[in-house]
Amino acid sequence: MATKEPFSRRDVYFTSGDTNCAGWLYLPTGVVSPPVVVLGHGLGATREMRLDAFAERFAKAGIACLAFTYRHFGDSGGEPRQLLSIKKQLADWDAAIDYVRARRDVDGDRVAVWGSSFGGGHAITVASRHPELRAAVAQCPFTDGLASAVALGPVASLKLAPVLTRDLAAMLLGRAPVTIPLAAAPGSLALMHAPDALPGYQALIPAGMTFVNEAAARVIPTIAAYRPGRAAKKITIPILFCISNTDSVTPPAQTLRYTSTAPRGEIKTYDAGHFDFYLGDPFEALVEDQVDFLTRHLSPTLTSSTRNPNRATSR
Repeated sequence: MATKEPFSRRDVYFTSGDTNCAGWLYLPTGVVSPPVVVLGHGLGATREMRLDAFAERFAKAGIACLAFTYRHFGDSGGEPRQLLSIKKQLADWDAAIDYVRARRDVDGDRVAVWGSSFGGGHAITVASRHPELRAAVAQCPFTDGLASAVALGPVASLKLAPVLTRDLAAMLLGRAPVTIPLAAAPGSLALMHAPDALPGYQALIPAGMTFVNEAAARVIPTIAAYRPGRAAKKITIPILFCISNTDSVTPPAQTLRYTSTAPRGEIKTYDAGHFDFYLGDPFEALVEDQVDFLTRHLSPTLTSSTRNPNRATSR
């Protein structure tokens, strides 16, 4: 007799703004009305870039998942392409939450959010705005654009000015965006050019997938001004922060200062780098901790007396 797969996966779409977001819905086999976690990725990344790996582990643990791609990227709708809008991406999160809450095959009262890198910053923002959620996970979260700009260095930041000016002019004239690479080699013009940025992105791209490594340059000032870590103190739900001690993109010292203010936060630190979290042994350690956290806080029998207090651990 053939063994049943532990979960099923289907392509889904949900409306956000005037178009739609594409996603994968994972449903654990044999689980009636499972809890559900919404997964969103980092800067310019799409769900194909290892969100499936996390979703599969969660689904095997009995948790449904919606892994989605932001508007203007991948196979989601939205014009112009490669437009990275923080406001629109946060609206995509809201739309994703509304979508899973309205479905009859999952428990809309047991919803969590999971975000990585730039999406980890979004997860902090979303968790602060949605007290009805049961839990949140912020993995190597982007918490402070100013701190990241300082880490990039003043010379590198100044190099971004000409391409930003050209794209702002294109926006005013109704022309196609002027783009900038998301990740590039050290010293190159890009949003990220830490030594591990480009190989880190490339390692996440599955065989046969074409990844567009660019975004409209107009996002540069909004990234610098985005400081989602400041919202951590407003989060009333349990939230797990998974932080890299050697993060080259989101400085860990500032991230730890912000995350320590979350009233019900759990902090775990790892020696793996920012882009190492998705693969190999670092992934195994990370996903084990996340499955434990989500299982505890999405349990249908969970009460306030059984929730773990704040804790900080390291690996």
